[in-house]
Amino acid sequence: MANACEPWTGSDPVKTAVAELAVLGGEPAFAQPLHVGRPNVGDRESILAGIGEALDERWLSNDGVKLRAFERRLSELLGGLHVVATCNATLGLQIAMRALGVEGEVVLPALTFVASAHAVAWEGLAPVFADVDPGTLCMGPAEAAARVGPRTGALLGVHLWGRSSDVEGLARLAREQEVPLLFDAAHTLGSRRGVKPLAAFGDAAVLSFHATKIANSFEGGAIVTADAELAERAAQMRNFGFVDEDEVVGLGTNAKLSEAGAAMGLASLEALDGFLAASRANYAAYAEALAAIPGVTLLPFDPPEEFNCHYVTIDVDPAAAGLGRDEVRAALVAENVLARRYFYPGCHRVPPYDRQPQPPLPVTERVLDRCLSLPTGTAVEPQDATTVGRLIELAISQPDAVRGAIES
Repeated sequence: MANACEPWTGSDPVKTAVAELAVLGGEPAFAQPLHVGRPNVGDRESILAGIGEALDERWLSNDGVKLRAFERRLSELLGGLHVVATCNATLGLQIAMRALGVEGEVVLPALTFVASAHAVAWEGLAPVFADVDPGTLCMGPAEAAARVGPRTGALLGVHLWGRSSDVEGLARLAREQEVPLLFDAAHTLGSRRGVKPLAAFGDAAVLSFHATKIANSFEGGAIVTADAELAERAAQMRNFGFVDEDEVVGLGTNAKLSEAGAAMGLASLEALDGFLAASRANYAAYAEALAAIPGVTLLPFDPPEEFNCHYVTIDVDPAAAGLGRDEVRAALVAENVLARRYFYPGCHRVPPYDRQPQPPLPVTERVLDRCLSLPTGTAVEPQDATTVGRLIELAISQPDAVRGAIES
């Protein structure tokens, strides 16, 4: 898999004048909405055949043939790591923390989907929010160290938008503090740091196979670890603590992935190269279309990392662009481009976490106020990305007119 894609070359976008913008009364550029996170779907016949086989076997859950095949295939893609599939990534995080025996406080970034914090709190642990590094936009060792205290029981890094955290620095800090290091690797399938998948770092990592991810099992997740004993404990915990038909060895829950989900997951993994190629081609088209727009910066993916490019996120500098992020978003939504403010407003600003004192998080606050994620994936073509870039360019070329239309 390559880091970059060849730029797309095609016809010019439809709109060439500011007056044609939908926010100013023109027709939307897209007849159907362009969504962020619209599901990638693999070979339909393969999906339906797998589900049909499960129906024929009358084995729909409880560690069936499809589940075991999905775990094996994912392990192969991840270089032989142990894989424990779950019904979603949130429960995967909870089980991983419980299997590691985490107690007390967990240091994690506030710049993440709220499920990261909820998984911590649901386990009776205390989320402690850290700022993020201005370069990676992930929690680094300096930011984590600033929030470590006597009750710290674990570090939970997040590879935001598939971008690599400082895994080596966080690992050093975890060793110094003698606490486990976990990663919320929900966005990372197909992303690597050097020769290793991002999911290979830490004591455990959790992938998401939610419908919005680059590969999906309708709804699902997977705990990934190099520790065979940890994987065994996690597998027991996802199935009520059972080790065989009628022996329970400890506290567990029901976090099993269904056979239908596993069939979808298998088809997604078989189609993964195509999904990656589509996202990388779209990213290249966005990069070309946005390159010269003042105040708009496409978040880069740089060597030595290899990224899946499944999240296309821009930073909008209102001073340079003349429009703020939310104004750019409003102009795009009028065009049926449903851009998203991931992960606004930030974990620290929502209940129940907003009731506790928070330290200054300047980088997090800047990102939450300025970043916008754009549609990509197999439901988007490179020419669509080029058109979206042109729409942003037109809006920013006449900021007063666009702002006035939004405010009126």
